[in-house]
Amino acid sequence: MKNTFITTLLLLTVVFCSAQEKYVPSQENLTNREWFRDAKFGMFIHWGIYSMLADGEWVLTNKSLNEAEYQKLADGFYPSKFNADEWVRIAKDAGMKYICFTSRHHDGFSMFDTKQSDYNIVKATPFKRDVIKELAEACQKHGLKLFFYYSHIDWHRPDYYPWGRTGRNTGRTPSGTWEDYLKFMDAQLTELLTNYGPIGGIWFDGWWDHDQDPGFDWQLPEQYAMIHRLQPACLIGNNHHQVPFAGEDIQIFERDLPGENNAGLSGQDISRLPLETCETMNGMWGYKIVDQNYKSVKTLIHYLVKAAGRNANLLMNIGPQPNGELPAAALERLKAIGEWTKQYGETIYGTRGGDISPRDWGVTTRKGDKLYVHILNLPDKGLFLPLTTGKVKSAVVFKDRKPVKFSQDKNGVVLELAEVPAELDYVIELTIK
Repeated sequence: MKNTFITTLLLLTVVFCSAQEKYVPSQENLTNREWFRDAKFGMFIHWGIYSMLADGEWVLTNKSLNEAEYQKLADGFYPSKFNADEWVRIAKDAGMKYICFTSRHHDGFSMFDTKQSDYNIVKATPFKRDVIKELAEACQKHGLKLFFYYSHIDWHRPDYYPWGRTGRNTGRTPSGTWEDYLKFMDAQLTELLTNYGPIGGIWFDGWWDHDQDPGFDWQLPEQYAMIHRLQPACLIGNNHHQVPFAGEDIQIFERDLPGENNAGLSGQDISRLPLETCETMNGMWGYKIVDQNYKSVKTLIHYLVKAAGRNANLLMNIGPQPNGELPAAALERLKAIGEWTKQYGETIYGTRGGDISPRDWGVTTRKGDKLYVHILNLPDKGLFLPLTTGKVKSAVVFKDRKPVKFSQDKNGVVLELAEVPAELDYVIELTIK
């Protein structure tokens, strides 16, 4: 009897502790999640001393460079044309609602004034300006939210050990302990969440560096709890290519729309959390001088529309040049995208994935009683919509409000367009009873 009582007590203790550890998002967090769902469009910025080599953000490990020599790049990093206010204004004019900036990438160089290491933009470069402080102030001025990309990997620090599957040939000698490295990361995250005002979210990357090490413990629950304690509204996302872990607030898809896996990184199931897909404008995240293969304006807008039709945000990347300027080819596309969002933003912002799932011809988005039919690829003037969830009261071309003929029966709705859609996104607005 005594043993049974002790066993029962232990089981109750385990259940109680598990309940205590279960993540329950705060009301501020839930509110921020809905803001995120409404925002739909953000700018990803990959920028660091790697831009000086103009070969992408992975150049240190891809080219097996000596890490001690790589550090010397900081001595000459002086982005004289960096203008945080201009960056934020460009993002806002393009229709973007938030910016996610690389506070520290895999090379270990911190792009902010951290007290945890002298290897940062203020102490190690002649520039000596905290670009994150300037970005935070500009975002607050222009009404955009600021998110921080933060790498779990570090190809610089000797206490990032045991090593993962990347950064093995950079000439480092291990020293210190894994616990030292975890304390370093938590201290930096604390700085980011206490020194720069309200932060929209932390965007983690690098979990996959140890995906071949069964049982490897990143101690994410403790780190996530610390973040939510410091800023309860802060959204946590992790680009681990898995179904979201406990404590995460958004689900990230890399180079693929939710439900697709063309790039081989997004085969995971789709959760009920807010969704985001990230994609490059050309082929690289960080600045690469030989990569001028930029996607067309049409392709980029289609990606934004297709993401919205799948109930997801698009985080569109740009890799600034080492002098702090944004590439001209990117600026041209952002300007054109901004002209489109000014006209069609109503059909994207604040919407959810529409009643009709994505089709070859396009997608739908929904806001209240409005169903927006985004026709991206239709060779004729007739379109059948398998819409059986409500009665259509009216149908108009969104851009000019011209009526669209339609008929509806129990199987769906047939639209009779006045012309074959030739625009990059021909939007029909249906009012649903």
